[in-house]
Amino acid sequence: MFLARRFVLDRLLPLDPCPLLCFSRLALPALFAPAAGVACQIGSVVLVARDRKMASHIVGYPRMGPKRELKFALESFWDGKSSAEDLEKVATDLRANIWKQMSEAGIKYIPSNTFSYYDQVLDTTAMLGAVPERYSWTGGEIGFDTYFSMARGNATVPAMEMTKWFDTNYHFIVPELGPNTKFSYSSHKAVNEYKEAKALGVDTVPVLIGPVSYLLLSKPAKGVEKGFPLLSLLSSILPVYKEVIAELKAAGASWIQFDEPTLVLDLDSNKLAAFSAAYSELEAPLSGLNVLIETYFADIPAESYKTLTSLSSVTAYGFDLVRGAQTLELIKSAGFPSGKYLFAGVVDGRNIWADDLAASLNTLQSLEAVVGKDKLVVSTSCSLMHTAVDLVNEPKLDSEIKSWLAFAAQKVVEVNALAKALAGQKDEAYFAANAAAQASRRASPRVTNQEVQQAAAALKGSDHRRATNVSARLDAQQKKLNLPVLPTTTIGSFPQTVELRRVRREYKAKKITEEEYVAAIKEEISKVVKIQEELDIDVLVHGEPERNDMVEYFGEQLSGFAFTANGWVQSYGSRCVKPPIIYGDVSRPNPMTVFWSKTAQSMTSRPMKGMLTGPVTILNWSFVRNDQPRFETCYQIALAIKKEVEDLEAAGIQVIQIDEAALREGLPLRKAEHAFYLDWAVHSFRITNCGVQDTTQIHTHMCYSNFNDIIHSIINMDADVITIENSRSDEKLLSVFREGVVYGAGIGPGVYDIHSPRIPSTEEIADRINKMLAVLDTNILWVNPDCGLKTRKYAEVKAALTNMVSAAKQIRTQLASAK
Repeated sequence: MFLARRFVLDRLLPLDPCPLLCFSRLALPALFAPAAGVACQIGSVVLVARDRKMASHIVGYPRMGPKRELKFALESFWDGKSSAEDLEKVATDLRANIWKQMSEAGIKYIPSNTFSYYDQVLDTTAMLGAVPERYSWTGGEIGFDTYFSMARGNATVPAMEMTKWFDTNYHFIVPELGPNTKFSYSSHKAVNEYKEAKALGVDTVPVLIGPVSYLLLSKPAKGVEKGFPLLSLLSSILPVYKEVIAELKAAGASWIQFDEPTLVLDLDSNKLAAFSAAYSELEAPLSGLNVLIETYFADIPAESYKTLTSLSSVTAYGFDLVRGAQTLELIKSAGFPSGKYLFAGVVDGRNIWADDLAASLNTLQSLEAVVGKDKLVVSTSCSLMHTAVDLVNEPKLDSEIKSWLAFAAQKVVEVNALAKALAGQKDEAYFAANAAAQASRRASPRVTNQEVQQAAAALKGSDHRRATNVSARLDAQQKKLNLPVLPTTTIGSFPQTVELRRVRREYKAKKITEEEYVAAIKEEISKVVKIQEELDIDVLVHGEPERNDMVEYFGEQLSGFAFTANGWVQSYGSRCVKPPIIYGDVSRPNPMTVFWSKTAQSMTSRPMKGMLTGPVTILNWSFVRNDQPRFETCYQIALAIKKEVEDLEAAGIQVIQIDEAALREGLPLRKAEHAFYLDWAVHSFRITNCGVQDTTQIHTHMCYSNFNDIIHSIINMDADVITIENSRSDEKLLSVFREGVVYGAGIGPGVYDIHSPRIPSTEEIADRINKMLAVLDTNILWVNPDCGLKTRKYAEVKAALTNMVSAAKQIRTQLASAK
């Protein structure tokens, strides 16, 4: 035996003591670079250390599983149908499969601790022992009872607030912190999962939410003054981070990844100083570890870049170079610190289009001259949890469109292919197939519809406002609708039962006839209408039993959309959505909801809302084409929804709700970009309903975002009534009205959280209504839940709505007696 080649890294890396992989001399050049590492030769067999992989990295990976295995395991556990051990077994298998997949694909820097039973920020709260007092946690390792109570609430206490993760459709659980919060190392999940992967032969990079981003994403706990400086808790949480780091080092970790995505926001000098202070304090504990700080979702501002690249305890920096084109120029113009690694996020982690490999390779090669060939690592722009799992599971997609796409599993392969190409081992056949697919997409007649493009272009020059102001419209609508003070309604959906899903599934599979399907859906609508009438709700909904999802349902009836069978993406907890794919110009061939709305209205004399999803929400909750500006696609969708609104009005529907749940979600992360986005997003909404009569009442709905900073844009939407999430965010919305904002349209801040199984009492809801009346006029206030009821059970819904209606009537009586 003799040493064929010696391989030296920045630090001395020992050979893997496990058995070496064997490759023949002929196979070796195709799989490894000429300087592929320590190799030994015995006779005609070359032995190569298994850990010699290209410089490739994945920020994070979908956790639900290719067939939503975690979703079903969680819901079974919550329903008491399976044990904690059963749930843990499913989770263990999912993690093992993910690590194995990335390892076999050749990824060098494989993440661990990106799996979560609910949310990665909640995992950090558990790690820090930052459990709000109301959950009666007494210390020790946090178990499922406390963990899921924080996420979902329980019979006696509400859940923690849930809001959007930056500008994505993923929701995180907002930490509640204050000067009296006691921190302790209370969840060893990060260390346990690192050890778990290591036992499988996979050396991973443990991932933690960075300490500064954790605090900046938190809120003051109830009872703590609004202006409490959350960063003042930095010195209190760092000791826990030090304990975690020490355990990871002891377990054998050589790299650690801190996700600090708040670095892409507009940060003042005080917040930037917190990053310097935090990583200076952690420098000694991190000694001997390679430290990666990962950012994503936008360009990193110049001052943040300067702060980040000056941190002496940091080995590597990860940047989103898909949504951060200016960061690429910043690296080139401002320079890159010598001896540090750049984890270049060139493969899009938020969309499903196949990477343009030739363009990405050019970008990477241009960075080599700045960073150094041995310091450049190919990565994803962000975690792949925001995309679907695997194209292999997609029999519904035709071959042409499928060739244009890459889901998470395919993106892992793209990352490794780019890393190999950068190392001089370009797979010419793979790159050629990719180039052919890119050309096919550009040339396909399926993508462009000249009539649609002309109609959208003609929108310029008008603001598409309704002719009459909202006050006059509300008067005209009240004369026609004759609603009581504090009218009650729900947001749209009612529980989606197992039987209902079975009916839709069998109809799609052609196991039942159209007549049988229509009869079953009509029966469900009739049940929902009867329930609402018995509860004495004022403005009804049909419950949306025909809809699988509020976006996919419409996408299936619009041109320019494609659909997947298993393209599920986690939204929160066990809730997954299946975003449609917008690949071409959008139009509406036929009415989409008119039949069902007319059917429902025929069953009652009360107003029945026509239920639509707005253009901005359809856009933001789809995988959107990346070959034209997003606003152009949004205008096309707005024109399609406009036709539907006009058909509903012609069919006699007097109240039409156009949900814009995701309008705030799409707000760019940098303030300089807000005005442009809000201009075209609000304009798109107004396009949908600008032509209706004054007596037609237009509602919209928004949920689970911070709306206070865009309240003037919400007013500018010019809807007659807005229903908006309020209770789960602890009535944060009401503060904007306390601060003097005048709102003249109808408004229904949610009176209870529908994402928790907890049933609010009549007294609790009445108290919320009274708080609203302290800042809102009686004549504009509506009473409704936070959001749709799709995910709840009928027993929960009936009990909660009974209390909601009772509370509204109680307050009406009080108001009448006070006159």
